[in-house]
Amino acid sequence: MLPSGLINPKCENIIGNGVVIHLPGFFEELDKTSKKGIDPTGRIFVSDRAHLVFDFHQIADGLREAELAEKDFKLVLGTTKKGIGPTYSSKAARSGIRIHHLINDTDEQFRQRYLDCLGTKLKRHGGFEYNAENELQRYKEYRENLRPYVIDSVKYVNDAIDSGKKVLVEGANAIMLDLDFGTYPYVTSSNTGVGGVCTGLGIPPRRVGKVYGVVKAYTTRVGAGPFPTEQLNEVGTHLQEVGFEWGVTTGRRRRCGWLDTVVLKYSHMINGYDSINLTKLDVLDQLDEIKIGVEYLYEGKVLDTDLNVLSKVSVRYEVFPGWKTDITSCRKFEDLPENAKKYIIRVEKLIGVPVEWIGVGPGREAMVKKII
Repeated sequence: MLPSGLINPKCENIIGNGVVIHLPGFFEELDKTSKKGIDPTGRIFVSDRAHLVFDFHQIADGLREAELAEKDFKLVLGTTKKGIGPTYSSKAARSGIRIHHLINDTDEQFRQRYLDCLGTKLKRHGGFEYNAENELQRYKEYRENLRPYVIDSVKYVNDAIDSGKKVLVEGANAIMLDLDFGTYPYVTSSNTGVGGVCTGLGIPPRRVGKVYGVVKAYTTRVGAGPFPTEQLNEVGTHLQEVGFEWGVTTGRRRRCGWLDTVVLKYSHMINGYDSINLTKLDVLDQLDEIKIGVEYLYEGKVLDTDLNVLSKVSVRYEVFPGWKTDITSCRKFEDLPENAKKYIIRVEKLIGVPVEWIGVGPGREAMVKKII
């Protein structure tokens, strides 16, 4: 939940209005961060417009997955069961509770909002055991602890832009998990593309500067949903184990496959990238050959976008020889093996976007800056 900018002691961090926040998790992460020697004091703020995730939202999330499993296991979405979807559902139904309600409401006003929101979920799921009074008491305690972090984030961010500060917006999920543009219904509950910068922070479109796409040198996915280039073989196992591909939230093993430029071109069409940060190229170091998915085929024809048959397509690949060399010490594009450079150049041509940074190892310094 906490922005990665907390690592930089000079960086001010904001959780925007488009985020939904589970306060127990927020304070737990702050505590863990402090114990690691990172002082977040005065550098982390929360939008007063962000919506609250309650424990009953998390219960509802699990109940919904169980309902789908009873109908047909193929319908299970594979959510994190962190209450994200049900909270956005409350938000869309205009029964959600925002940070400013917790901070500014009287106890009785907040209590009524809370019981109304909880009542909706209880009716939807036929009732479940829940200690509402216990949670209400906890949120009374959270109120004063949270108060120093709460700001009008829309004004704060736009004032920062006006004053000439550099603003970097960090997104958590890729475009194929976008509520509108992803592989619906196997998606998250918000807009994860560049449009989320405007709706999730209140930044006008004209003030958005450069857009950078962060892309692994292969493809991964957590949870259910179509994945045309997935490799259910030793290649997929290699990518998972060498790349340490485990879901951060759930600990689940990530599904892995070859780089999918059909997805990347689609993502670029929506987001309009200025350049690409191609990460984890070193994970491919020991492979004899490397493939790039370049087209989807269905019933002998090239498929553009048809979500109804995406799980049934075959993929046309371009095959490249591996470089079989440890690249983790490379810091210039010229230092990379020829086969690695050819792979990157081909990716650029297929997507139509220059690759500006190349991740060659797990360390923050393990980055190649490519002149574009």
